Amino acid sequence: MSLEDPETKEASEVAQSADAPIVPFRKHYWKVLGPGLTTGAADDDPSGIATYSQMGAQNGFGLAWLAAFLLPMMATVQEMCARIGLSTGAGLAYNIKRHYSRKVLLASTFLLLLANVFNIGADLGAMAKAAELLVPQANFVLLVFFFALFSLVLQVFIPYRKYSKYLKYLSFVLVAYILSAISIRMDWPFVLKSAIIPSVDFSKSTIILIAAAFGTTISPYLFFWQTSQEIEEEIERGETSIKSRKAGNTPEKIKDMREDVWSGMIFSNLIMFFIIIACGAALFPYGITNINTAAEAAEALRPFAGDFAYLLFALGIVGTGLLAIPVLAASASYAISESFGWKFGLNRKFKQAASFYGVIIFSMALGIALNFIGLPSIQALIYSAVLNGIVSPVVLFFILRISASEKIMGQFKNKPLGNIFGWITFLAATVLSALSIYFLIW
Repeated sequence: MSLEDPETKEASEVAQSADAPIVPFRKHYWKVLGPGLTTGAADDDPSGIATYSQMGAQNGFGLAWLAAFLLPMMATVQEMCARIGLSTGAGLAYNIKRHYSRKVLLASTFLLLLANVFNIGADLGAMAKAAELLVPQANFVLLVFFFALFSLVLQVFIPYRKYSKYLKYLSFVLVAYILSAISIRMDWPFVLKSAIIPSVDFSKSTIILIAAAFGTTISPYLFFWQTSQEIEEEIERGETSIKSRKAGNTPEKIKDMREDVWSGMIFSNLIMFFIIIACGAALFPYGITNINTAAEAAEALRPFAGDFAYLLFALGIVGTGLLAIPVLAASASYAISESFGWKFGLNRKFKQAASFYGVIIFSMALGIALNFIGLPSIQALIYSAVLNGIVSPVVLFFILRISASEKIMGQFKNKPLGNIFGWITFLAATVLSALSIYFLIW
């Protein structure tokens, strides 16, 4: 029991905060960063890098405005997902199953698994190709297996507390793309103008690229991952039951979560912007308008942007793959495990959640196999984008309904502005997915 006078204690605390206001803020901000930062960084996976590279190579700076345009949509949806996790104490699939049709949920989760498998396969192939660029004597097959097994070991055998820190620090590998773009000579006033003023030619190829960018930026796997990671963080703090997590939610936790989510989404879209302009400056003027893989983008940059940009681009592919593949595999496993009522979570040991880890292993195995059946990476990316486009509006509908419900969310339900941005995102996802399917079929 303290004998210190309350007024003296309060004055002492004020004095301490006045003496050193910056350091505590920095420590607090770094501590706040977690699931949102990881989710945002994982969004810029090798598949995303290939999509953004193709946008720059095909359209120059013409589609650079998409980075700012998609930011509020992306951040609004991810914030809703995180808030659902904190407010209900349960994952997204659990909430959909509890309040809506289980059949729709199962259909969505299996489509999610299929899309994620294509994405994992494309990412593993891109990482192996990038590693071959850095070490030419390396064997592609061995590299694919190495990266897959390395990712599995991290997920299955490393404790979540250490694993989450690894993901947090690994996200900063994306800075390589900022440095890569800065190293290329370009007309920055024109670049900034392109970032603000929308430009689109409504051609078939451009519409598909925009749909792919939307699909790789606002993806269903990010929805499930974000919600589940908020739960994992709460479990690490000792909130081991749904009831305790729900009761323990506070406005302060929501505020910290928003800082984390918006920081992650801003970082993600900033990287998207720099990848587009790097390829727009280095490839588009020379007529190199067709990029099939992220590794191909790195190789194409070398003659025009130099070895520095080339090396950073290639290293970034490997780093982002190591970050994104666990997110892709685990997000589908979270959704399927919650749908069937299995024990789940990266905080559990393998024997405690064998089915959960089994889905992760199954996803990785199929991803490996895709690299040896002759499916070109660009086709895997397109199929993945189309599947994401089909699943995204369905899952978004449930996210919007759940997060707006006072009965489910209580005081933490959506604000009117959040609802507006959410439904705009839903409509955009629906229209773009329909257009991409139409253009790919006809």
